[in-house]
Amino acid sequence: MAFKKSYIPYGGYWSSPYAKWQGSLAELHALELAAATARKFFEVRKIDPKKLENMYLGMTIPQTQCFYGGPWTAAMLGGEGISGPVVNQACITGIVCAKMAAQDVDADIVKASLVVAADRCSNGPHLYYPSQKAPGATGKSEDWVWDNFGEDPWAKNAMIETAEKVAKEHGVTREQNDDVAARRSEQYQEALKDDGAFHKRFMIPVTVGRGKRAKDITSDEGIFPTTIEGLKALRPVLPDGTITFGAQTHPADGNSGLIVATKEMADELSTDKNLSIKLIGFGTAREKKGYMAAATIPATKVALADAGVKISDLKVVKTHNPFAVNDVVWAKEFGFDVNDMNNYGSSMIWGHPQGPTALRTVIELIEELVIKGGGYGMFTGCAAGDTAGALIIKID
Repeated sequence: MAFKKSYIPYGGYWSSPYAKWQGSLAELHALELAAATARKFFEVRKIDPKKLENMYLGMTIPQTQCFYGGPWTAAMLGGEGISGPVVNQACITGIVCAKMAAQDVDADIVKASLVVAADRCSNGPHLYYPSQKAPGATGKSEDWVWDNFGEDPWAKNAMIETAEKVAKEHGVTREQNDDVAARRSEQYQEALKDDGAFHKRFMIPVTVGRGKRAKDITSDEGIFPTTIEGLKALRPVLPDGTITFGAQTHPADGNSGLIVATKEMADELSTDKNLSIKLIGFGTAREKKGYMAAATIPATKVALADAGVKISDLKVVKTHNPFAVNDVVWAKEFGFDVNDMNNYGSSMIWGHPQGPTALRTVIELIEELVIKGGGYGMFTGCAAGDTAGALIIKID
């Protein structure tokens, strides 16, 4: 659907730092941490969360008592009177939540809606499904994170296999993947300049531990320096493949959030009344079986048609790029300079907590567009099951 009257207030969003798998956030409950981060955001921005009328919670990895996910999280962050559903569409969960919030605004159901997305890949649950009819009533078990990373039950392949299939079909080389991975690392370094000035535009520190052991996590954790020489020295993950561990993302922990509102409410909540951030287009698509890494191509086409804009109209492009090949094939398809995408970094570098990944990328999209003086910008990213989504915004 083409959005008609849904806006994001400038400064009406946040992200925690993201921490690598088994890092400083590994033992923290994802929803409790998200609520604590949101409370800090509302305090800093002097926004009463009770102004918001409902909430969409995005999460993909179960946490203790997440059965109460939406109402519980809303109450913990100070919005005891609001609620809403839990949404899960793997890596594009965040923008799906934003789309649903925008639909409510467009339909005049609410004036302002909150989106919160949180996940913890670390210490993912080990699930047991009882079966009294099985021999010995042994049942079945599942490691939620790793089993699903490792096999799509429909396509019967691991996620990295989809990337190698796409690389083969589109003629992507190991050298191209290494070059893009090195470029993405270089772009992330721009965000760290001037004491992390870019991240300070939206990032809320989180506190780990209590008392004398308490420490604040103020920036992304677990980012490894990358050089083209170092990338070339790595072996491909799959035999005869094009992708190394240096040219793909890593599982992470963290949370992000934003507000979707009417123009009037967005202006009221904005930190700069001269900026207008409008949601204008959305699209999802499904690629052929086992080719997840290319799904952003049809999703982009749907979103562009929905918004009524062309690739040449886009001033900023941000992607969820679990593999370097995602960016290579997308740029080739649309004639976009692969080196000019994902300025200030991307999920390949700062990690992939799943649920909030797309949301943080949209937040960075907004800030880069503001720095460049406004215009059209797009986020696109693939998701489990050979699907992808794309979201287009315009800043005046």
